[in-house]
Amino acid sequence: MFLILVYDVNEKRVNKVLKTCRKYLHWVQNSVLEGEISEANLKKLKIELSRIIDKDEDSVIFYILRTTKYSEREILGLRKGGEDIII
Repeated sequence: MFLILVYDVNEKRVNKVLKTCRKYLHWVQNSVLEGEISEANLKKLKIELSRIIDKDEDSVIFYILRTTKYSEREILGLRKGGEDIII
């Protein structure tokens, strides 16, 4: 499956959240990551993030796409992140 992850967390936890997410996904832009992920790894990622974030203060949103067949990506402006890593 293809996942787009967006997060908004307290400044104290940003680096830990980013580091955790980068184990599974590619960094695209500030607070945005994407990539192919298995169901097992998605479960692991959710468990790891739930140990880091404060559920009363932070937010993590998972956009799960079963296929990218009908999706398209367009960038307007500066390209950021690890796009060159995505195959």
